[in-house]
Amino acid sequence: MDKLNISFIGAGNMASSLIGGLLADGKTPASINIADVNSEQLTKLQNRYAITVCQSNSEAAETADILILAVKPQSLRAVAEEIRDSVQNKQLLVISIAAGVREQDINRWLGNDVAIVRAMPNTPALIQTGATALYANHKVSETQRNNAETIMRAVGIALWIKTEQQMDAVTALSGSGPAYFFLFMEAMETAARELGLDAEAARLLTLQTAFGATKMALESSDECATLRQRVTSPGGTTERALSTFEAGNLRQLVKQAITDAAKRSEELAQQLGGVPS
Repeated sequence: MDKLNISFIGAGNMASSLIGGLLADGKTPASINIADVNSEQLTKLQNRYAITVCQSNSEAAETADILILAVKPQSLRAVAEEIRDSVQNKQLLVISIAAGVREQDINRWLGNDVAIVRAMPNTPALIQTGATALYANHKVSETQRNNAETIMRAVGIALWIKTEQQMDAVTALSGSGPAYFFLFMEAMETAARELGLDAEAARLLTLQTAFGATKMALESSDECATLRQRVTSPGGTTERALSTFEAGNLRQLVKQAITDAAKRSEELAQQLGGVPS
């Protein structure tokens, strides 16, 4: 992949994060191009990374071996139709990180028969600790799959899902998931302050506890249930707290929340896809 040109359309935070990750992995600035309607943002990224700024979306597509669509979902159709001819002529790999827009719609807007990978990264990708799910259509070769995975691994872990329908579950789990943990940590901080801790102590103890628990889970081969049981002494404080969570039906609440988020992801995909032209 070292010799391939990668072009971005869209110069937002996720594009910036991917560019930074690719450069850290050894990709040369000369092989990365970018286009965006926001000239100020383009200048900022050019100054920061020494990458090439394109004058139009079509130019970005024409100079690419791999094209990454990093625009807002509601802008994707217009962008795709604008670059359709360039994509058809180049027969390049297109990676979309626009949440909620189906492969079949992207493919239709690009003129059909395009090698497309949908990627669903989450916001921790901004600090190279993201979780990304990938789905490839039948036009994507094994080499292209490997290239797409390499790109997304520059900002965290990346894994493949078998069906695009699973992307709704991914969106509900890892896409929206950081907000769930932020809410839980927010509630822990508030409770700690109400028990008498000062704000700084409540914040640091909450964040370090969340970080430590996550690190333990990542580095252990045991299930989360096993790890939970190991820190739950019979008759102790942890058991009392967990009993309160169970009495409040926390598991069912989490299940319902993620199910509702997945349904909303499906609804948004239908809205964004529009009526086939």
